[in-house]
Amino acid sequence: MSIAAIGFAFDSYELLMLPLIVRPALAELLAVAPDSLEVNAWVGRLQYIPALCGGVFGLLGGYLTDLLGRRRVLTYSILLYAVSAAAAGYSTTPEQLLFWRCLTFVGVCVEFVAAVAWLAELFDDPRQRERVIGWTQAFGSIGGILASGVYILIVTYEESFPEIRGGHTAWRYMLISGLAPAIPLIIIRPFLPESPKWLAKKNAGTLERPSFAELFTPALRRTTIVTTIMMAATYAAAFGAIQQMPRILPGLEEVATLERTAREQVVGVVTTYQEIGSLLGRMALAALAAVIISRRQLLRVFQIPGMFILPAVFFMTPTMGLSLAQWGIFFVGFCTVAQMSFWGNYLPRVYPLHLRGTGESFAANVGGRMIGTSAALLTTGLVASMPGATNPIRLAYAAALVGTIAYIIGVAASFWLPEPKGHDLPD
Repeated sequence: MSIAAIGFAFDSYELLMLPLIVRPALAELLAVAPDSLEVNAWVGRLQYIPALCGGVFGLLGGYLTDLLGRRRVLTYSILLYAVSAAAAGYSTTPEQLLFWRCLTFVGVCVEFVAAVAWLAELFDDPRQRERVIGWTQAFGSIGGILASGVYILIVTYEESFPEIRGGHTAWRYMLISGLAPAIPLIIIRPFLPESPKWLAKKNAGTLERPSFAELFTPALRRTTIVTTIMMAATYAAAFGAIQQMPRILPGLEEVATLERTAREQVVGVVTTYQEIGSLLGRMALAALAAVIISRRQLLRVFQIPGMFILPAVFFMTPTMGLSLAQWGIFFVGFCTVAQMSFWGNYLPRVYPLHLRGTGESFAANVGGRMIGTSAALLTTGLVASMPGATNPIRLAYAAALVGTIAYIIGVAASFWLPEPKGHDLPD
């Protein structure tokens, strides 16, 4: 369980460092102003193309999880994203940064599917399983808090670190810190058990081969389609709105006048507010999952408030300022990120064992990573046509629009979400 918690924490650490460093990194690599339209266009590419690659290979990883075992795929996926994240710190062009971020995302996408399937099959008691999956996924937000804390530390003391590529740049040190998850993994790896249920069926010769086509048989078609749409909506709110906040903040009047280090510290602090909200949202989901029987009702506890809070925060931040941004993003993170934990609890209960990794990976990777993250491209593409005096203000309005649409789609699709049949995992 500890290695899964570490994996979830560093999944978020690796992914959430990008919104923090992407603006200064691209400004340096492109030699342009941080709020320029050139940076804006590259941000969309860096947020979507790696997610698209992660979705494609994550889909394959889900298949391999069912074919080769949960433990093996879990281990090598963590090693892949740790090494590639560190390599990205030595990039000299935007294209190099994009390449290494693609490999990082591939590792993260595969790790999530393997870890959820593995955890679900280690525990037979339904309540214990719900709690374990919910609380270990909460470590994803611990990773986000860690990322913002490390970023604040690095931007404050960057001149004290060794030179990289002839300078002391915080974004390079931040990326290199992504190597950290490989250290505990190397120590713990020999002691990890394989999923007993998967291993028993494999040894008995009764493990059926996974098939993507089976996801669309009459028994599973509705589940597959609805969960894919809803995961796309969840990721669209995160990538189309939440992950744009670090680039909106420097455009606020009270932040724009600060010197560079102080400005980046503000970005780190507001991101910490978001991640604390995300952590509390995941914790609330974990607690309520054992109390609220209906999965639809459980999800709507977070969907309905979020549908109103997100547009209010992003539409009003340009005029209301930093206080609204930090407290508003706290509640947006609470409502949105809790939904990501929901899928880790829900999906293992609606797919049989031989399809569990495949089904989870289809919803997470096709819906979440390949479709949902395209909202980042949509948001950055709308910036030039939005009202506002500066690009950060236009970005806030674009994020509000895209995030609101994502929430509406998610709430509408929830009316067709199938309820799991009983508390036990299907065989």
